[in-house]
Amino acid sequence: MRSVLHACMVSLALAGAPIAAAANPNALWEIVHDHCEPAAEGAPVAQKCADVNLAGGYAVLKDLVGIAQYLLIPTARISGIESPVLLDADTPNYFRAAWQSRRYVDGKLHRTLPRDEISLAINSADGRTQNQLHIHIDCLAPDVVRTLREIGPRIGTEWKPLPVRLRGHVYSAIRIDDAELEHTDPFKVLAPYAAQRGQPMGDQTLLLAGAVLADGTPAFYLLNDHVQTGDWASSEELQDHTCALADRSMDKP
Repeated sequence: MRSVLHACMVSLALAGAPIAAAANPNALWEIVHDHCEPAAEGAPVAQKCADVNLAGGYAVLKDLVGIAQYLLIPTARISGIESPVLLDADTPNYFRAAWQSRRYVDGKLHRTLPRDEISLAINSADGRTQNQLHIHIDCLAPDVVRTLREIGPRIGTEWKPLPVRLRGHVYSAIRIDDAELEHTDPFKVLAPYAAQRGQPMGDQTLLLAGAVLADGTPAFYLLNDHVQTGDWASSEELQDHTCALADRSMDKP
C-alpha cells in the first residue's frame, strides 16, 4: 500500500477533500478537527463526516477509495497504532466503535453483509500515509474469507501463526469470544504479544475479521503482522475495496 498512487488516493479519501491534501499526512486530522467536529458542535462549517460521536470521541468518514469503505477516526489527536494512549484504561475502545459503524458499509451496499465478510484494519506506522489513527472498515477479500472459513476452526484463544500465508505474508491469529467487543480491546490484546517478541507497537498491523463458529456463535479472528524486510505490515491488503462479495453469495463449508 506504499505506491505513490495509493498514497495520493488515501490522502484524497476525505469525502471531498481538496487535491492539495494529497501529499498532506495530516489531512485526516484536519478534516475531523476543522470540519467534522466543529460542524457537529453547531459551527457554520461543512459537515464532511457520515457521523460524529462527540461523547464517544470519534468520527466516521467515507473514504473515496472503494465503494463502501469508511474510516473510524478519533477526535483526539492520536498518531496511530504506536500511541501509548491506546493502552490507557480510559481510552475509548475504537475497535468496538468501528465494528458498530459497519452499518455504514451495509448502507452503501444496500445489503447486510454476513459477519465473516466484513473487517476492520489498521496499518503499521510504516504502512500508512496518514498520521492520525484511522481504522479501515470494509469488506474482506473473497480469498481471505474462504481461507478463514477453512482454517478458522484451528484458530484458538492463544496467538499462533496461521498455517497459510495471506498476500504472501505470515500472519498470526487469535480468536476473540466477545461478539461485540464489550470487554475486549484489540490494541490491548496485541500489546503483550508484541512485547513478548520484543517488537514495538508501531511495527504492528491488525485486522479484525468477523467470524461465526461451527455452533453458530459469533466471534472474531484477530490477525497480526509486523514490519520486516519486504513487508510494510499493512493488513488493509486483506480487504477488498471493490466489495466483490456484495455482488455474489459464497457458499459456506
